[in-house]
Amino acid sequence: MSEPKEVEHEITVSAPAAEVYRLIADVANWPRIFPPTIYVDHLERSGNEELIGIWATANGDAKNWTSRRVLDPDGLRITFRQTVSTPPVASMGGTWIIEPLDDTTARIRLLHDYTAVDDDPAGLAWIDEAVDRNSRSELAALKTNVELATASEELTFSFEDTVEVDGSAKDLYDFVNEADRWSERLPHVATVRLTEDTPGLQTLEMDTRAKDGSTHTTKSYRVCLDGRKIAYKQTTLPALMNLHTGYWTFRETDEGTFASSQHTVVLRPENIEKILGPDAGVAEAREYVQGALSTNSRATLNHAKAYAEARR
Repeated sequence: MSEPKEVEHEITVSAPAAEVYRLIADVANWPRIFPPTIYVDHLERSGNEELIGIWATANGDAKNWTSRRVLDPDGLRITFRQTVSTPPVASMGGTWIIEPLDDTTARIRLLHDYTAVDDDPAGLAWIDEAVDRNSRSELAALKTNVELATASEELTFSFEDTVEVDGSAKDLYDFVNEADRWSERLPHVATVRLTEDTPGLQTLEMDTRAKDGSTHTTKSYRVCLDGRKIAYKQTTLPALMNLHTGYWTFRETDEGTFASSQHTVVLRPENIEKILGPDAGVAEAREYVQGALSTNSRATLNHAKAYAEARR
C-alpha cells in the first residue's frame, strides 16, 4: 500500500460546540446533515465504542464500508477507523475535533489519514479528490444544518404508513427490492432504471406519474438489508424539499405480518408560496408533501400486499 497521507479540513459554525458534537455523534442524523451519506447502521455498540456500517457516495459512485468509532463526549472528539475499506482505499481513519470558540461559536476540525491499494498513483489521486470533496461537502452541510437546527425544527418532519398482510415478509421485501419491475407492477411508475453493481446497494431512477398525468423523474440510492429493511435517500428533489430520506420495513410478529414505509422530509421554505400560492405556509406545505409521498407509498404497499398474499 502507499505511504500514509494526512489531511485536515476545518470550518467555523455559529452554534454551541456541544450541539455540534451531538449531531455528529448520533449517526441517525447523518443522512440529513451530510449530503454524501445514504444510510448508517449500528452493527455493534459497547460503551463509547461502536461499529457502524456506512453507505455513501464518493465522486458520484455509491460505496459502503464499516467504521469503528470511539466517542469522547467530554473532550468533544470522535475518532474513526474503517475496518473494511473499498478499493482503491487500503486504509482510512481520522478524528472529528470540536473546539468551542465561545458560548455560541465552534470550530470543527476534520482530520483524515489514508493509504491507497498497491501504492497506485491513480488510486491515491482518486482518494485525494474524494476525501477533499466529501470533507468540504460534509463541513459545509454541517455548518448549514447546525446553524439552522433550531430555526428548521418546524420544517423537518417524519411519518409512516403501514399495512397488515396475510403473507410473508420475504415476498413483501422481494416486491420492493425488485424495483426494476415496478413499471410492470405499479400503475404510477412509467419507467425504471435500476443498477446494482454492489449487491444490496442500488441506484434507482424512475419516472412517476402524477394524478394530472404529468411525469417527474426521481433518483435515489437504496441500501437493501437482509430481507428486513430497504433504506434510501432521494438525490433529485422536488422544489418543496431540501431533503427526503426513508426506509421500507418488513416484519412478521405474533400479531401478523406488516409492511411499512417511513419518510423524513426537510421542506424548502423559500419555494412554498411559489408552488402553493401566496396564502400557503409551512403547515400547508407539510400537508401537501405528506399527501403526495403517502399516496405513492400506500399504492406501493398495497400492491406489495396483493403480491405477497397471492403467493401464500
